[in-house]
Parts: sequence; C-alpha cells; structure tokens
Amino acid sequence: MQKKYAFALAALFVAITSLNVFAGSSSECFSWYTVPTKDEIRPTSFEARDIVEKYNCIYLGCADKKKIYLTFDAGYENGNVEKILDALKKHDVKGAFFVLPHFIKQNPQLINRMTDEGHLVCNHTTSHRDMSKITSPEQFEKELSEIESIFREQTGKEMSKFYRPPEGRFSQENLKTAKDLGYTTVFWSLAYADWDNNKQMDPEKAKQLILSRVHNGCVMLLHPTSSTNAAILDDLISQLKERGYEFCTLDEFER
Repeated sequence: MQKKYAFALAALFVAITSLNVFAGSSSECFSWYTVPTKDEIRPTSFEARDIVEKYNCIYLGCADKKKIYLTFDAGYENGNVEKILDALKKHDVKGAFFVLPHFIKQNPQLINRMTDEGHLVCNHTTSHRDMSKITSPEQFEKELSEIESIFREQTGKEMSKFYRPPEGRFSQENLKTAKDLGYTTVFWSLAYADWDNNKQMDPEKAKQLILSRVHNGCVMLLHPTSSTNAAILDDLISQLKERGYEFCTLDEFER
C-alpha cells in the first residue's frame, strides 16, 4: 500500500512539474528581431519563429513574389504623418497604420483620411505597454478592446483585426489570446532606426539602406513621424516599383 501511495505521489509530482514547465514556456517573454540583410536577400533569423508560425502571425510573405507590405506605427502626429499619406496617395499605395488612442483622439481628420483612402487602421494597444508581461487574458483583451471602442466612437467603423505588440514584445500566451480574439499578430521583416526624431538618419543613406534590405514578401515597418521617411517615401516607392515590386495590404497577405 505504501509503495502504491508513493508511486501515485511521484506520478502526481511529475504531472504538476510538467504543467509548470508548460506554463512557464507559454509565458516566456520574447523580443522580436530580424538580422539585417543586403542585396535584397530575405532574412532568415527571427525570434521564436516556430511559435510565431504556430499562431499564423505575419512577418514575412511569399518568397516567390515581389510583394511589399507597408506598415506604420503611429503614436502621434508631428506633421510627417500627413506627408506620408500624401506620398501614398500619389502612388495609389495602401498601407497599414498601427495607432494608439492619443493619435485617434488628437487627429480625427487623419484617421478618417486613412480609412477613406483605403488604408488599414490597426491595433497598437491602448497603453503601449510591454504586452509580454500581461498573463491575464482579460487584461490582454482590455488592451485591445478599449482602443477599438475609441476608434469606433470616432469613425463609426470597426478597427481592422491586425495587432502589433509594442516594441515587438510578446509571449506564446499573448499570441494565442490575440488569435482567440480574432486578431492576427503582425511583426516585420525589415525595419531600421527611424523612431528617434532627434537622431534621424541622412535621407539618402536611409533610402539606400532600405533599397538594399528590401526583399520578396517584405513586411516593412516604418514610423510615419520620421522626417527622413517623410522625405524619402515618394522616391522610395517609385524606385521599388521600377524594380518590379508590388505594394499590397495585410488583408491580401500571401505566405
């Protein structure tokens, strides 16, 4: 009897330990990154790629098609977001704008312009916090639903069901919860240091850097507050089209 009891306790301990290991792995925090390439070669190194693919996240499109997906993280307006929209309109190119509540409330005309001109307005969360530290599904949902309500009140429309975690911070648990809420999590395969308005790269250098790193299925992340991006986007789109690239939206995404 004692041996049976000891065996049962041992089995229970193993089961609980296994559950704890699984729970720990599902809540492990990751920071999305890509290793930069050149000569239009597709990147191959990504953080937690197997987990990201498990939940059908967007980060890199089809290898056989010269398609680019323009995405922008917009927290505020400083005059450059409007210039970005002007360049997109000139070339009839659509993008996806991941916005914050402040941007929606302070720039209703730009938000309406984005939707009117066919861009996707997407979810960048309510508080722009490290989402990987949220373990409560209810709190995670609140981060997405509150900004949805703000967007709905402002436009009378529903926000596009694409979500980008601030700073690319995530956990497997986050990805699962987002998917359960009907969202597709969006990362990127090309980005550069464009977010600091006090340290803007020389426009020509930035343009050549992007032209070298662009690739088939490129999910490009740009910050529309960047004065450099506002200065180069017009010519950048022209040169990429000349190279045979097609600009597509996230709802046209091909793996």
